[in-house]
Formats: sequence, C-alpha cells, structure tokens
Amino acid sequence: MADIKKASDLYEKIKGEVSKAIIGKGEIEEALVLALIAGGHVLIEGLPGTAKTKLAKSFAEAIGGKFKRIQFTPDMLPGDITGFYAYSTSGDSRFVEGPIFANIVLADELNRTTPRTQSALLEAMQEYQVTIERTTYSLEKPFMVIATQVQSGAEGTYPLTDVQIDRFLLRVLSQYSSKEEEKRIITNIDQIDEPDINAVTTPDEIKESQALAKQVHVSPDIVEYITSIVDRLRSDPDVLTGPSIRSSIALYKCSRVLAMLDGRDFVIPDDIRHLVPLTVEHRMRIKPEAEMDDITPKIILERSLEQVPVPKLKV
Repeated sequence: MADIKKASDLYEKIKGEVSKAIIGKGEIEEALVLALIAGGHVLIEGLPGTAKTKLAKSFAEAIGGKFKRIQFTPDMLPGDITGFYAYSTSGDSRFVEGPIFANIVLADELNRTTPRTQSALLEAMQEYQVTIERTTYSLEKPFMVIATQVQSGAEGTYPLTDVQIDRFLLRVLSQYSSKEEEKRIITNIDQIDEPDINAVTTPDEIKESQALAKQVHVSPDIVEYITSIVDRLRSDPDVLTGPSIRSSIALYKCSRVLAMLDGRDFVIPDDIRHLVPLTVEHRMRIKPEAEMDDITPKIILERSLEQVPVPKLKV
C-alpha cells in the first residue's frame, strides 16, 4: 500500500502545480492523470476561451519530460507532425524529427486541420511509432497526446472521424467557468498569466506508476459489469453505432488507475460508473430521430447504468 499511497500523493502534487494556472477544471485534471498512467490519450472539447490549451500546457510542465505543441491549421501536412527526410544536393539525406517525438504532445485545435493531416497521429497514438518512407521510428515513453478541439461545426473546422475519436482513451468537456470561478480568475490573473509551475515527477516515475496500476485487482464481477454496460449500450434502440471494444478496455484500464489514486488496490463499481461518461460517450452515435426527440448520449448512458445491475462486493 505504500506504493499506492505514493501514486496518490503524486496526483495531488500534479493538481497543486496545475492549479497555479487553472481554476475550476478538476475533472479535466483528473482525466489527464488517469490517461497518462493508463497509457492513453485525451481529447478536450470546448468553446474558445475555456482554458483548454493553458490546462494542457500546465499539465505537461508539471509532469516533466519532453513537451511539444502543435498548432493545427488547414495548410499543415502530415510531415509537419511526424517529420521528414531532408535531401542535400549531393544526394545525402537526414531525418528531421517532427514534434510528435516527445513525451507529451499538445495537438491544439486538432479539428482545424484536414483529415489527411489528422490521420498522421493514428499510428503514433495506437502503436507508439511513426513510419516515414518505409522506415519505422519508435516514440519515447511515456507518450501521450492531449488534443483540443473547438466546437464542432465552427467555421474552418474538419470533424474528426470515428476512427480518430476512438483512439482517445478519454474525452472531456471544457465549459465556461462559473461566476465565482471567473471572479477568482480575474482577481488572480497576474499570477495565472505567469505561473511558476514546477515539474513534480519524471518519465521514469510515471512508468513506475503505470506498472503499479497493472497490479490493481479487478474482480470477475467488475469485468462482467463493464461488459454488460457496453453491451447494453450497443443494443439500445436509440443508438445508431455502439461503443467499440476500446470502451471496455478504457473502463478496465482507467478504473485501475482511479482506484490507485484513491488509495485502493482494488476496483469498485463506483469507479466504473464515474468513468462511463469519459470513456464511452464519444465512442457512440445516436439515431437522428432520437436526436429530434431530444434524446442525448447522456440520457442513454444514465438509462443504461440504471438498467444494468450493480455487482455487490464480496467482503
């Protein structure tokens, strides 16, 4: 339990550093730590001015390692992300690494670039490698993509494909701050503009936490609960395309990390219920006629959680 406590303390340290620059985004901070230790990626959606970029950058500074930011634009090419070969007049060539070669990559406003360029992230996110001119290069570990996305349908945007969205372990929404939070932001804006954020961990410590999370116990009843929820969503009459198996995998992996950050070495049903909106909602599509009846993914998720029996823990 001492190692579990160490991981939990690390989470609090990271939150403490990020809070120097961010006020009122606790759910997103939690999601970033969950994804980092679970070995996945995070998609942050929201309107402009809701601190998406600042939050991702502050998080990267707090965990140390190599950080790169990519500002996506419509004229970008895949090579601007992965890298390219530079050729000299003598015929010699050398490989120039792209910004994907880092521990934390901030893909800012990902849906402002074309699907061709968006797809340059797929191999990196899934296989932790990139292939350029038939040569494969491994990426550093830990490796994590934090992508931000402006409101879907806004001018100059290209919707992410279902394949791209499915690669994100978690999806979170960055909403406008409450009135009280906004007052705190205004009052502390000088400190927020120039926060003194310190790295409180290292890539090696992150890898240790990733290995530790794999030792957290997930009972067969919890596995049954996970698959029952996902199966129920796939058969829901208002669902057009159900969540993929990556939803079940995400629930399994993230529940172990959530338990560990809470100081436990075992997963409980509340861990699963807490994570369902973050891991599943972005992986499902509802029928157009259901949308016309004001049925939302949130309503469907809540309905499914009510219908699937909650397992009782054996003491």
